[in-house]
Amino acid sequence: MNRILRILSKLGLTLQIIKTAFAAALSWFIASSLLHSPYPYFAAVAAIITVQVTVADSVNKASQRIIGIIGGVLISMLLGHWFEIGAISIFFIILIGMGIAKAFRMNPQIISQVAISSLLVLAFGQTKAGYAYERIIETILGSGIAVLINALIVPQDAIPEVERSIVSYSKLAASTLKGLSALLIESGGRRRTGRSEVEALTKVAMECRKSLELAEQSLKYNPLLTHKRARLARLAADTRLLHSIMIQIRGIRRSLADLQQNSAFQTDYSKEQLENALGATATCVEAFGQTIVAPSDSKAAALGGAIRLARQEQARCLESLANVSSLAILQDMGSILTDLSRIVAETERPETEKEDIPKVA
Repeated sequence: MNRILRILSKLGLTLQIIKTAFAAALSWFIASSLLHSPYPYFAAVAAIITVQVTVADSVNKASQRIIGIIGGVLISMLLGHWFEIGAISIFFIILIGMGIAKAFRMNPQIISQVAISSLLVLAFGQTKAGYAYERIIETILGSGIAVLINALIVPQDAIPEVERSIVSYSKLAASTLKGLSALLIESGGRRRTGRSEVEALTKVAMECRKSLELAEQSLKYNPLLTHKRARLARLAADTRLLHSIMIQIRGIRRSLADLQQNSAFQTDYSKEQLENALGATATCVEAFGQTIVAPSDSKAAALGGAIRLARQEQARCLESLANVSSLAILQDMGSILTDLSRIVAETERPETEKEDIPKVA
């Protein structure tokens, strides 16, 4: 099935397009054959508009369209008795309809739908009996069919994309942290600050968050994917830990940038141990990322070893400060070591999360 979908996607026929076409055709068939509606195209139009990427988006779009149509129909029915169809009546009906919808702070999509429905009912409702009610029924029919098709036929599973984003996120976080050691050895001329690397990490973090939000939307109102909610909850928890790690990396960059401009630090302090601590902690972050998507005993053991090594290197780095007398160096180094310790603590995962979220085999 997935192979067929990939082939069709290369031809421009994505799953959403296929679902949209099927929903429109089915809505037309039911409206014309079973309900004998004289305007089956309204049901098809509602289906086309309602099919979205996720079921939650489809439900949201359907509710907006139905509310807008009901509002437009009511306004036209109330005011249509005093107006004949024409430029002036169209102006006032749309003005009043959209004004009322705006006053109630409705969604912009609903406001537009109120205007469209008001216009159509004013144009056709006076000459065709039952037009207004049929328009509501057909819209509900088309929207409902679109939501069901989106939920029941190959529902979108965005979790694999979340997993890919998390892997990229964790690898970049590890490489960014390790790369900050370049700030220790560069001096004179145009100095590197690590700002561009950290900004790139922040951008990847935002993309990862967006993919997580899309996955959460894809599981909402989706009965066929409820079994994956526990997995998504685990991924969301680990993403929050990665976000905390990113915040610590940003703090480390700022402290290293300050130390880079400290002449006493450049001449009197041995930077090798701090570089070792940065590298060991970065290895810890990368090992943590490997345990998120496909956890196993071997990966957990590797993470445990990386955590122990990182703790040891951080302790040695702290010992190296024994003979440092500069308050500025001690403050910045203390900040760096605190952030490194917090990063390691995040990779250990809090015990409460281990208990609340089941491990995925």
